[in-house]
Amino acid sequence: MIKNNRIDVTRLSKTILTSLTAFFLIAVLLASGYETTVEATPAIIYVPTEQHPTIQEAINQAYPEDTIFVYNGTYYENIVINKSISLVGQDRDSTIINGQEAGPVVSITANNVTIKGFTIQNSTQGPPPYNSGILIDHSSDNNISHNKIEDNYHGIYLLSSNDNVISNNDVAFHNYHGIYLDNSRSNVVSSNNVLLSSNDGIYLHYSHENTIASNDASFNSFHGIYLFYSNGTSVFNNNISKNNDCGIGLYSSCNNTFYHNNFVENEDQIERSQSVNNWDNNGEGNYWSDYAGQDRNRDGIGDNPYFIDANNQDNYPLMGLFQAFNVIWKKETHDVNIVSNSRISLFKFEVGTGTGNKMVAFNVAGDDGTPGFCRVMIPTKLMNYSLFALVDGEEIMTTLLTASQISSIGVYFTYLHSSHSVTIISSKLLHLYNQLLEEHSRLQSDYGDLNSTYQELLTSYGPLLSNYSQLLEGYSTLNTSLQSLLQDYSEIEAEYASILLEHSQNIQNLVYIFVATTIIFIITTVYLSTHAHKKPPRQRNRRLNTHSLADPH
Repeated sequence: MIKNNRIDVTRLSKTILTSLTAFFLIAVLLASGYETTVEATPAIIYVPTEQHPTIQEAINQAYPEDTIFVYNGTYYENIVINKSISLVGQDRDSTIINGQEAGPVVSITANNVTIKGFTIQNSTQGPPPYNSGILIDHSSDNNISHNKIEDNYHGIYLLSSNDNVISNNDVAFHNYHGIYLDNSRSNVVSSNNVLLSSNDGIYLHYSHENTIASNDASFNSFHGIYLFYSNGTSVFNNNISKNNDCGIGLYSSCNNTFYHNNFVENEDQIERSQSVNNWDNNGEGNYWSDYAGQDRNRDGIGDNPYFIDANNQDNYPLMGLFQAFNVIWKKETHDVNIVSNSRISLFKFEVGTGTGNKMVAFNVAGDDGTPGFCRVMIPTKLMNYSLFALVDGEEIMTTLLTASQISSIGVYFTYLHSSHSVTIISSKLLHLYNQLLEEHSRLQSDYGDLNSTYQELLTSYGPLLSNYSQLLEGYSTLNTSLQSLLQDYSEIEAEYASILLEHSQNIQNLVYIFVATTIIFIITTVYLSTHAHKKPPRQRNRRLNTHSLADPH
């Protein structure tokens, strides 16, 4: 670059030109040949703003997973949600979407959509049948909660849509059905108030294996809940009451399970049909305001079944209204179930700061002087020690209960109605104290048995002692007799030995005589035999000669 103290301008120029060219080529390549992916963070879009004056415009410009927050006001729109977003109203009573009777107010065609915090009203009031406050159309995994849906043809309509959650909505004043499931499976419809529909509160049409739980379906013109060709659904914890033309309607719908529901003052509790369903679960059924049975064993369950028809009966009807209260403890939710003929209020769960005792407390009220009762079932995961009950701060007698599934414990108790405070306490210390009491009672019982046995032994001791003296005297007599017998035996034994010795000598002599006689006999026999076989020699020679003469040779 520097030669002889001079700058080589030519080489420097070439170097700069080469560097600029390389930089330019790199810039062109980056601009044309490579794409850079930037993952967008879900955004919150506010309505109304200058950029998003309407809800639909905000939806159109949103990306999946964005949240659209809508301020209070009335929005005259019929919106379509075709992407996975959350639509949240500032206040459900003041954030209103009015469909102006121009079709469905809100149509959902995407999955994973959330809608909460709105009043949704004024869909088209007649056919086509899909006109509704909210239409979920071939869509899954949506959450519709905490809304007021009123004055529509249908309140909420699910068409061929699965795995959705419809919860905590007020659905009322509809010209047809409140909540309509059409060919939809595995949805959860829970904790909704479905009131004052011109037809049915909750209607299932060819929809299977859904869950209908903890809803209030009252004051509907036809049925509180109606199942049409719908099977395998669980219906529990619902209030189906007060002037529904019929509480439950069933048409060709089987293997559904109904339990912990309150059927109160409907024109007909159940619409009779040929469908066969289950009307109780784990030893608990439903409350029927027209049940006339008794509870002699004091457990809050009727002694006789509630007859529905030839194919259906509730085997364990409840003697009072069923109410479920949620308790959150250590990030888990537990249901405390109360069956009572009292009005229940101010339910709460507490843990004693000093003792660590867990307590469930509530108020009961009823017509003064009438009998009242409570059946309280508590999960063992929440309260797992012995329970005792206080009414107005005083302990009362209780019947301890255990559920068939073993996961709950409970108490049953009675009182006379007025206004009372009830506290049910689960105490580890009291549990240990009760165990000690039980052990003490057992030991006292064992001590009583031992003491009774000791007294019997004392009573028997005198006769036994007298018998022992008699036996001892008899023993002495027997011992004397034995000694005499032993002496006589010794004399007899000596005499016998003498006789035996004499007899042995006689036998020995006889043996000697016998042996000698036998020897003489043998010798004589041998001698005579030998003498008989000997012949004179002359006679033998004569015989030989005779034979020789007779033989010609």
